[in-house]
Amino acid sequence: MSPYLTAAFYKFVALPDYASIKAPLLSFCESQGIKGMILLAPEGINSTIAGLPQGVSAVLNYLRQDPRLADLQHKEAWSDRAPFYRMKVKLKREIVTLGVPEANPSKLAGTYVKPADWNDLISDPDVVVIDTRNRYEVGIGTFTGALNPQIGSFAQLPQWVEQSTALNPPTGKKPKVAMFCTGGIRCEKSTALLRSQGFEEVYHLEGGILKYLETVPPEQSLWQGSCFVFDERVSVGHGLQVGEYGLCRACRYPVSPADQLSPLFEDGVSCAHCHATTTDAQKAGARERKRQWGLAKARGQAWIGES
Repeated sequence: MSPYLTAAFYKFVALPDYASIKAPLLSFCESQGIKGMILLAPEGINSTIAGLPQGVSAVLNYLRQDPRLADLQHKEAWSDRAPFYRMKVKLKREIVTLGVPEANPSKLAGTYVKPADWNDLISDPDVVVIDTRNRYEVGIGTFTGALNPQIGSFAQLPQWVEQSTALNPPTGKKPKVAMFCTGGIRCEKSTALLRSQGFEEVYHLEGGILKYLETVPPEQSLWQGSCFVFDERVSVGHGLQVGEYGLCRACRYPVSPADQLSPLFEDGVSCAHCHATTTDAQKAGARERKRQWGLAKARGQAWIGES
């Protein structure tokens, strides 16, 4: 078995004392040799951490000692190398930024729909199905018939909701809505947004796309393409098999094998999406960082390059 365990977790719960949690939590993570990122906000916690299994388990147990986090759920993945170089605990206004205070998932989140029941819901012609992810995520895969808001960040979703003709039909009657995202956190916030605006029938995919791809057989699936993930896998398909996409290290956009054949693609430097937005000096700096990384790798050393 691979030696490093990654745990991803989040929970929307009132944490008015979130600032006081930071220092002891960071100290405990460091004592267990754990690396990664934990976000704390008045609305809850959001995190991905990694390390040796006993250390990850210790941190999860530490968090669950707080009665408010006693039922904290997490997802696990294994890797042969440490996925993070540092441990950070950050204080934020929101654990996922939307900018709408009244969209409170701990009070207004929509109704969970299990992956096994998702196909029936989104096949209903009276249901408006919305992909809440960013446009570059939607670009490599989504559910059949889902609307793409074409947003560059999650914080742009409220404006799209306000302007969407699908959500604001001439009849004035609010439709039944099904929303989905990668792992569930954006779904909870987006369904709370709609419910705060008077939508009554709002549903979201429990466990997100990842749980659907893990549990629904390909022959029964309504998913098309790949699912972008925010780790070294870049994309996954059914059964969570690693996809064929790479990642542009300059702009963090997914690049297909065909994209990598573009004359504008240079590994670690640019891709067709970002080539025109960076200067020659920035490209030269990226090439130097790549060179230093290669030298460190050849020496068997870890190298952390930051701009």
